Amino acid sequence: MAGIIDGVKKIFRSDGKMNNVFFIVFDSCRFDAYQAAKTPNMDRIGKAEKRYSYASWTSPSHFTFLMGMVPHQSPKGVFASNVYRDEFALWSKRLNVKEVDFGKFVPQLSLPYFLRSQGYRTEGVVSLPVLNPMTAMSQHFDRYELAPSHNDLSLILDGSDTFKGITPKKDEPTFYFLNTGETHYPYLLPGESGTDLPHISGVHGVFKNLDEFLKNPSEALEKSKQDEFFTPEQFRAFYEKQISCVEHLDGVVGKLMDRCPSNTHFMIMSDHGELFGEDGYFGHGPIFHEKVFEVFYLEGQLP
Repeated sequence: MAGIIDGVKKIFRSDGKMNNVFFIVFDSCRFDAYQAAKTPNMDRIGKAEKRYSYASWTSPSHFTFLMGMVPHQSPKGVFASNVYRDEFALWSKRLNVKEVDFGKFVPQLSLPYFLRSQGYRTEGVVSLPVLNPMTAMSQHFDRYELAPSHNDLSLILDGSDTFKGITPKKDEPTFYFLNTGETHYPYLLPGESGTDLPHISGVHGVFKNLDEFLKNPSEALEKSKQDEFFTPEQFRAFYEKQISCVEHLDGVVGKLMDRCPSNTHFMIMSDHGELFGEDGYFGHGPIFHEKVFEVFYLEGQLP
């Protein structure tokens, strides 16, 4: 981390315009799946590196994002407080603002609140229901919506007759916080159906069926024993499909790059990883395993 602050002083654009910032999260995307994918468009933004998530599932990971933090490098031989300091200093570069008043970041500890104080419009569109507008995630956004589909970044960006898309403007600095679920189980591209796969409920499904479970736990447990689990072949197919989803998303990001003004900064990452049968695990959340915490991270100015 040494030298980061000196480097920040050298990167401000000569036109003095504040940057639009796209903060895009590929939900559940493993680092090695991203690494195996062909990503010519995102490679133009920056080289993806292996980093580590602060949490093993979507909701708490996104809370840390909205505190202004990104996946960390797990550096040795330094004080953790210095890692936070150097990370926050990079927001000057991302925004193209020479004098960021970080005093306005406390006590709210909210990135969207802070950005609004710096003159930004803040827009959030999320695909996973655990991030929906009824949660605390939506605080301090000018716009915050649940996307019409859990796995269609193109729809988020382009919009439809009933859903407002995204139109970056050169002279209206905006922070776009986007979460997309193509890389989340069941790893489907827009228009595809996962009806032939065993159903795995997320936390919303758990809560929805909790009352039934509490009323008759023995019956629910017996039923769960009969549920089909995944075979090694299915696990491998999931991994390969996640790679395909990354390549699809690279094309979507490429089209977004074509319509962004030059004062646009991209931050693209996963919020946590995923287990595809390693050591007997599948999924993420209540699992302590390196593949859950390994994520990809890249950022850079629009080339």
